[in-house]
Amino acid sequence: MSGAAGGRTPRGAEWTGTVCPSPPDRQTGPPADRPARLAALLAAGRRAGIYSAAAWSVGTAVGRETHGHLGTRRWGGAELNGTELWDLASVTKPIVGLAALRLAETGALRLDDTVGAYLPEYRRVPGKADITVTQLLTHTSGLPGGTPLWRAHSDRDGLLAALRGLPLRGAPGTVVEYSSAGFVLLGLILERATATGLDELVATQVCEPLGMRETVFAPGAAARDRAVSTELCTWRGRLVTGQVHDENAVVLGGVCGHAGLFAPLTDMDRLGRALAAGGDGLLSAPGFARMTACHTEGLPLRRCLGWQGRDAVGSPVGTAMGPSSYGHTGFTGTSLWVEPAVDGSGADGAGVNGSGADRAGADGAGVNGSGADRAGADGARAEGRYYVLLTNRVHPSRAPRRFPAVRRAFHHHAAALARP
Repeated sequence: MSGAAGGRTPRGAEWTGTVCPSPPDRQTGPPADRPARLAALLAAGRRAGIYSAAAWSVGTAVGRETHGHLGTRRWGGAELNGTELWDLASVTKPIVGLAALRLAETGALRLDDTVGAYLPEYRRVPGKADITVTQLLTHTSGLPGGTPLWRAHSDRDGLLAALRGLPLRGAPGTVVEYSSAGFVLLGLILERATATGLDELVATQVCEPLGMRETVFAPGAAARDRAVSTELCTWRGRLVTGQVHDENAVVLGGVCGHAGLFAPLTDMDRLGRALAAGGDGLLSAPGFARMTACHTEGLPLRRCLGWQGRDAVGSPVGTAMGPSSYGHTGFTGTSLWVEPAVDGSGADGAGVNGSGADRAGADGAGVNGSGADRAGADGARAEGRYYVLLTNRVHPSRAPRRFPAVRRAFHHHAAALARP
């Protein structure tokens, strides 16, 4: 099937009160049925009121194996047609990270450069001047995680000044704490290093080489008309559509290192294919290996350069992805995850184990694909794979609605597409 399938419930999608996966030996089914089961899972999530819209794609470096979209841009709104823009939220981070790594390969900056080298205002800030670019990329800077600075600071200068005053959670390099503040700093460093705005840098360093022509910060009026809505925001007094959901990012003008990018599914496909191909068109082989390697050995959480490794416990994608997989999630309900190519012996091409130099409405599911088998038996090389999931799980509010279970189940079913 292609496009929207109308209000008819996809076969196998009857609501059972759960969106968690069945046990592995009962949930995959014959290979030809697996794409429809994936669509059914996401349709069930919509009927449960977890989101109004979803789009997804699974593929390899060669192209898509299955993809689809369902639902409406907001509850009671227009049905999806596949061209929508999605607020990527924190999936912005690894894309900004890619820009940083591209600049490092050209010599425009070095990964061991410090915050103080580029941001004079930090040179006399105790503990922060010597934080490195690598530590920002791996969330080992010691900077804190959730910091709603927007509550007390309504302008860019005030928020950035407050960021400078945030106390460290630990000495840089000794603790892993997911920090949006760190990526705000990273974006500032990239701008200072190149005398170029972050939006232009991301466009030239990542989007243009991959043909991601519609991936942008701060979409214009025409693009906003295609955006999927997120939260009914009391702070802004309206339903947020086409403006970044993250409040700190709003105060910063919508262009920053931790959030703000919008993209259609097709562009996320392009990025996924490039990563599944080992960074083709983006990074050298050593640079890609360095990016996807785990840089936090001996610390509780696995972090690559800009990406999250698959943790043994508590991974947002569950346990179906391989231990060398990596990816990133976004607060709005987005994610991109990648399994690197491996040879028949199980050795990774790169990867984190490598050396690393409740609403009415039609479900309208559209799904395509046959689920090609994955090579890898008898010593053959298993191809890299990518998994994109885009939803608006913060619509109309960010109240918990079991979205993490949907995301884990999505990856569980999507990984089964590769099995005979």
